[in-house]
Amino acid sequence: MPRPSDDDRFAERLSAGDPQAVEELHHAFSRRIYLIALREMRSPADAEDVRNETLMRVAEGVKAGRLTTPAALPGFVSGTTRNVIREFRRRQSRATSIEGMEFAAPATTSLVDHTVRRVMQEVFRRLRPRERDFLRMYYYDEMSKEEISRKLDIHEDRLRLIKSRALKSFRELYVQFTTK
Repeated sequence: MPRPSDDDRFAERLSAGDPQAVEELHHAFSRRIYLIALREMRSPADAEDVRNETLMRVAEGVKAGRLTTPAALPGFVSGTTRNVIREFRRRQSRATSIEGMEFAAPATTSLVDHTVRRVMQEVFRRLRPRERDFLRMYYYDEMSKEEISRKLDIHEDRLRLIKSRALKSFRELYVQFTTK
């Protein structure tokens, strides 16, 4: 964690977007954010998402001048962490579960089609909630990226990353289930 005497300079470096300062921010607060998120979310994957989102928002907030004084950085990080956890919970409670969703069967149903549908349902069940929600909205509900961005309360520029991660997770899980 930056020493108190370095707070002013550290905040200036963060405001300027200095990569070393962002790395120091991560080093100083990453563990604390993760532990708070893990305690609240009770899921290592969700805690990791909260930590990453929090650190990104703190860096952006400092750069945008939302930090009132350099000494307020720890409180700013804590407040941002609480907000991210609340938003994450809100999204989880609003998200509809894909577990009970039936996949449309083709006109000719065979044993292979039934097995594939069953495997897909299991793969979807094991995805992270944000990945599952994105894939459902994008492919099943055929929503636009703008609509998905609003529903998930995620900046539209981040959707490409979420899509990439979700598809990668889906492929990996699908391969695991089909090679058993």
